[in-house]
Amino acid sequence: MVRRTEWRADVNYPQLLRAKVEKMSDHVVPHFHNDAGVPIIEIGSQEFMCVGANPPFDHPHVFLDLGNDNEIICPYCSTLYRFAADLAAGQSRPPECVVKDKVA
Repeated sequence: MVRRTEWRADVNYPQLLRAKVEKMSDHVVPHFHNDAGVPIIEIGSQEFMCVGANPPFDHPHVFLDLGNDNEIICPYCSTLYRFAADLAAGQSRPPECVVKDKVA
């Protein structure tokens, strides 16, 4: 059975789609690096990207998700990331480990 979509005259579809896109773009994944070579980086995010070092010395940017854990090791650079509830999302300890200019 083919389901037919009925377009309603009272719905502003471009505005509806624009609102959906704005909501998706509100979620920015923080990026962290370990140029300093510290053994542990505490972070305030449970989902993030590790870039290893700042470009041009970065490794492949890998998405890491802590899930129910409090720690995770980057499979490329072996940096230990530890969740710290006292830090805001996107912050780190040491603070210089936050990537300032994100590179695609």
